[in-house]
Amino acid sequence: MSSASKPDPDTRDLNRPEELERWFKERRITEIECMVPDISGIARGKIIPTKKFLAGVADDTLRLPESVFGQTVTGDYIDDSEILSETEPDVILRPDFAALRMVPWYEDPTAQVICDSVYRDGKPVGIAPRTVLKKILKLYADKGWKPIVAPELEFFLAAKNINPDEPLEPPVGTSGRKERGRQSYGIDAVNEFDPVFEDMYDFCEAQDIDIDTLIHEAGAAQVEINFNHGDPLALADQAFLFKRTVRQAAMRHGIYATFMAKPYEHEPGSAMHIHQSIVDETGKNIFCDADGNDNDLFRHHIGGLQQHLASAMALIAPNVNSYRRIVKWNAAPINTHWAVENRTVGLRVPLSDPSGRRVENRVPGADANPYLAIAVTLACGYIGMINKLEPAPAKQSVAYDSSSLPLPRHLLDALTQLQANTELQEILGEDFIKVFLEVKHVEHDAYQQVISAWEREHLLLNV
Repeated sequence: MSSASKPDPDTRDLNRPEELERWFKERRITEIECMVPDISGIARGKIIPTKKFLAGVADDTLRLPESVFGQTVTGDYIDDSEILSETEPDVILRPDFAALRMVPWYEDPTAQVICDSVYRDGKPVGIAPRTVLKKILKLYADKGWKPIVAPELEFFLAAKNINPDEPLEPPVGTSGRKERGRQSYGIDAVNEFDPVFEDMYDFCEAQDIDIDTLIHEAGAAQVEINFNHGDPLALADQAFLFKRTVRQAAMRHGIYATFMAKPYEHEPGSAMHIHQSIVDETGKNIFCDADGNDNDLFRHHIGGLQQHLASAMALIAPNVNSYRRIVKWNAAPINTHWAVENRTVGLRVPLSDPSGRRVENRVPGADANPYLAIAVTLACGYIGMINKLEPAPAKQSVAYDSSSLPLPRHLLDALTQLQANTELQEILGEDFIKVFLEVKHVEHDAYQQVISAWEREHLLLNV
């Protein structure tokens, strides 16, 4: 995990206006999607004709309301924010041309670019998730450290579900049958949906999304994609684009792809495992000593994750549905124990040679915003290394039997713990945490208005 992801073969400087204009002309681009990831990881932005986009880049007139970073997953806004202004001022979009790509599923040539956000004085918008991740990466850079990450992202395929009151059903595969059993690592089970995955791989290649292994996971029509390791910002961008890409590939074949943490009642949940290592300025893994043994920084990194990950839970399990996955014996961790080659713990250390020594954070759900999940994972490890936090002894048995180092089991509990953790607030940004908490409380209030089928089934005539 110590090398960077493959570079974009187009090495031209797209920050130069003439090179950018040439890039568009060569590809006959007529429109550009200018996107920012919001707090939920949803793509927000605007679609702009090429000529207007080039003019906007030149004179800083690409703008969005600051309030998009206070928008809920339902599309609602915070009524009374301590941070966001009621006047909804604009922020300026600064395209990151390292994140400029084609959109491969449109007939007309269209580009997409992920943008950073700044205020009129040039100051970064601190409540933007991409800014939060860049802030954490700068802390590492100031120490001469470079994090290397590799996400593993699980998701389910599902038959189209037009009525949200109806449970999801697995889709029909090429055999003409719905998958009912569990087929972990099944080759033929994956091949049932080859047409979807062929489009997925083609779309990813067209966007320089550097995915690696595809496997069938434990659930019916559940799969996992592994990303090649590399720079955290680049991998967050890729994971952000990948979610949209898979959904588009699936819909092309008349089915859904979902990154809900727990979309099916009787199936396991979906995670976004984050492998992380740190290298120094020479590219050497700093988690090992000269003899290749685990060192203090390695232990302190785990200690930081162990001490702060429960408080960070709302950022890596951000929805009410997220906590349906965190259930004992459900293939998801319920605590922050660590161990070597033990998938029942929250923090797994895979066997590796010294150059690949890393920690796998198994707690985040697939529904987490990849920018925030990577940022807070690295932030917890950073706090541990700076404060020299020692971890508990490595777990030598199944972690599901342990009641120590527990994770929050409900969203409100997680929000309360996040609000109480001043160290995380300081390192991630106090304004960001305040807006995040506001958004999540608005979402939870909306959820509380919904009466579930379970309540009607068991309470209607019995209480």
